[in-house]
Amino acid sequence: MKLLFASDSFKGTISSTESAQMLEKAAREIFGKDVACKSIPVADGGEGTTDAVIAARSGKKIHLTVHGPLMEKASAYYGDLGKGEAVMEMAVASGLPMVPAEKRNPLNTTTYGTGELLRDALDKGFTKISIAIGGSATNDGGIGCMKALGVRFLDSEGHELSGIGADLEKIADIDTSGLDERIAKTSFTVMCDVTNPLCGKDGATYTFGRQKGATAEIQDRLEKGMQNYRDIIIKKFGINPDEIAGSGAAGGLGAALLVFLKAKLKSGIETVLDLTDFDSQLDGVDFVVTGEGRTDWQSCFGKVVQGVGDRCKNKGVPALALVGSMGKDADKIFEHGICSMLPTVVDTISLEEALAHAKEAYYDGALRLFRFIKTGMAINERKRGL
Repeated sequence: MKLLFASDSFKGTISSTESAQMLEKAAREIFGKDVACKSIPVADGGEGTTDAVIAARSGKKIHLTVHGPLMEKASAYYGDLGKGEAVMEMAVASGLPMVPAEKRNPLNTTTYGTGELLRDALDKGFTKISIAIGGSATNDGGIGCMKALGVRFLDSEGHELSGIGADLEKIADIDTSGLDERIAKTSFTVMCDVTNPLCGKDGATYTFGRQKGATAEIQDRLEKGMQNYRDIIIKKFGINPDEIAGSGAAGGLGAALLVFLKAKLKSGIETVLDLTDFDSQLDGVDFVVTGEGRTDWQSCFGKVVQGVGDRCKNKGVPALALVGSMGKDADKIFEHGICSMLPTVVDTISLEEALAHAKEAYYDGALRLFRFIKTGMAINERKRGL
């Protein structure tokens, strides 16, 4: 019997790799040593995406020092996948956890460090770059990132702006003459499942600004600045970011990547599955085990379990989900190739307890899952014998 394991991390408790290790141990305990197990670390374009793809592709990390959201020095890295291909996530350079709670104010944060990640990849000759843009601390429209790549954002007196959120309202002109020439020879894929426009009630500022520390007053100011930025882009380049799905992602970084770098926006999990050549890994597999910390209605919109389930369905391979817990409309996931689902939590306990004992519960759940499968196999063999 040949099994494939492809689970998301259970945030803060179990990594994708750890889940695979426990699944293999449990499978051998139930089925014996002859069972063949392989695993692919996966992620949905959020935290851990770079690590998952590096592990799956046997890539290597490239470490560098960048400027963080408040222009502090920060250690970051991205992945070298070989053959001119790189993978990275903006959260390691411009992520919300990098900013202390008392200093969170998107008027003051910048994506400059993300631009430094991209510039370093260009310096090292990468021509195919995938970047995940979830978890940002920023609402600068991506101007900090573009500044690091040679774009100049100028105020009414022709002075170059620093590239923070507060600068959006000051932009009077955009000079792209210094944009890194290597960008034209490089393909960029943006991993993102957000489809919000740049401006408006569903835009970058009003949808995501509060979680980054913006008060109502700050949001109003940022929105006016974002509208100014949008209008100059329309005037200068004939492109309306509000008409591009995903331009509001990561505080408007999506707009900058799509407009200035001609990047392509793609689902995070779909990109990861493509980067790891997931479809070919399904050849000869009897069934797949996937999972995530909590499955509910949101799982059907670009999450790991949905992405893996759909790929398995297309290839006719049964997929099972071992999840931490099940929430509202979790059964919707059965429309996406998942044949059955089992939660690891089996008692009424607090979230704190569940997290503290997550690994023990996961392993016990894996044993139960495989016992069910073995029972079904035994019933099937008995019927054949009759």
